[in-house]
Amino acid sequence: MLDARARPIAIGQTQAQTLGDRKGELGCDQVIVMEPSKTADVFMRIFNADGSEVSACGNATRCIALVAAEELGRPEVTVETRAGLLKAKVADADNITIDMGKPRFGWEDIPLAEPFHDTTGIELQIGPVDEPVLHTPSVVNVGNPHAIFWVDDVDAHDLGRFGPLLENHPIFPERANISLAQITSRNSLKLRTWERGAGLTRACGTAACAAAICAARKDLTDRRVNVELPGGTLVIEWALNDHILMSGPAEQEFAGTLAADTLSRNPA
Repeated sequence: MLDARARPIAIGQTQAQTLGDRKGELGCDQVIVMEPSKTADVFMRIFNADGSEVSACGNATRCIALVAAEELGRPEVTVETRAGLLKAKVADADNITIDMGKPRFGWEDIPLAEPFHDTTGIELQIGPVDEPVLHTPSVVNVGNPHAIFWVDDVDAHDLGRFGPLLENHPIFPERANISLAQITSRNSLKLRTWERGAGLTRACGTAACAAAICAARKDLTDRRVNVELPGGTLVIEWALNDHILMSGPAEQEFAGTLAADTLSRNPA
């Protein structure tokens, strides 16, 4: 997270790639830039590790909300993103709830390259036609596009191999986040995600939201579930007003100052 509220930071694809590179001193899935907002407490820009700029990130929103709440001394804050205005309630660092807005299920809203009447399961598969390895994902947009493949065991598939192929499949004109979801009960599921522009990730908040609402939409779970990710567990509730509520923790690992020449090149 870079604080650009007091002074603008020139950052683009090249700078985000440099900061995200895990071969360097830092490395990350995403670079988040905090900027001033005229309509919210803070504006959040989001760059994936490959330098692409995206509209939404649930985990980043919790981190931003925690910082803003601590600075402002109040539990409710607002975060402006390219995907819209998000409201957050911060009970403490272990319990931060973000209203992620309403999901979009229309094929043109996700978006998909061709019409699908039923997005609870579209025609897409990996492997032989008569015995596919992965097939019939649910698709949804929760600020960014997601495809959820339903499996018996999330660890039984090589997501690092299939992820790039599916992320860049022609059916997804803006690419997509690819997840494997395993239903473990009416109120819990396991999830692994290949994140668009970031690769395999230990946690993806929007993927947890996408999996939870798609599971409820298919009547595989109730509308409130615990989503177990490699990096921890999130609580996702698809409220009766159709909004998605994501609850989980945020933790500051360290703070520092970037050297002046780190971002000295012109942004791409």
